[in-house]
Amino acid sequence: MNNDEFKVIEVKSRILEDNDSIADAVRSRMREKGVFLINLMASPGAGKTTLLARTIRELKDTYRIGVMEADVDSDVDARTVAEAGAKVIQVHTGGSCHMDAVMTQKGLDEMGVDGLDLVFLENVGNLVCPAEFDVGADKRVMILSVPEGDDKPLKYPLMFQVSDLLVVSKSDTAAIFDFDFDRLRENVSAQRKKADRRSAEMPVLPLSAKTGEGFDAWISWLKREVNAR
Repeated sequence: MNNDEFKVIEVKSRILEDNDSIADAVRSRMREKGVFLINLMASPGAGKTTLLARTIRELKDTYRIGVMEADVDSDVDARTVAEAGAKVIQVHTGGSCHMDAVMTQKGLDEMGVDGLDLVFLENVGNLVCPAEFDVGADKRVMILSVPEGDDKPLKYPLMFQVSDLLVVSKSDTAAIFDFDFDRLRENVSAQRKKADRRSAEMPVLPLSAKTGEGFDAWISWLKREVNAR
């Protein structure tokens, strides 16, 4: 039997194409409503929820904030960010390791975005699948914690290639883990050049949500992006 006797389809390619079409619709709708959507991605334990909680407390008097908490199960993180002062919806992905545009659209519909200025999607914790799916966000922000190491861009290149900003959390522990920020930037730049990204030098913001070190730069970046939408 040869290939002329049956049809071959590229399933993943079709899935991504369909996803991108829905993501564009999500992005257009959010912009019409004046809502800035951020896709926040990181490994489990990198500090996404801690970062979000402190961010909400600092910005809740400036912006009306919503959060979609995406997890395979549980509502622990949703409770934490709700206590910080944001409108929250918990999204269970049914075992899926990422959010896609359809899930995001449904989450936004169920939460309701009227009256909101800024929405964070706290994506499922891993550095592989979330990088592949456009969810319709204005910006993709990736968090890398210092204990994970400065070599992560070499192991998970796509995440560092598609993100718009790299936040390095737990920066107060850099000396303990022998973390080299210059080496990190070199690794990020090398991966982005390999992917022919227009901007090889992605902004890198070291911070500690625990001590507050570097947090002003993160808040300034957010305000600049939201106000420019």
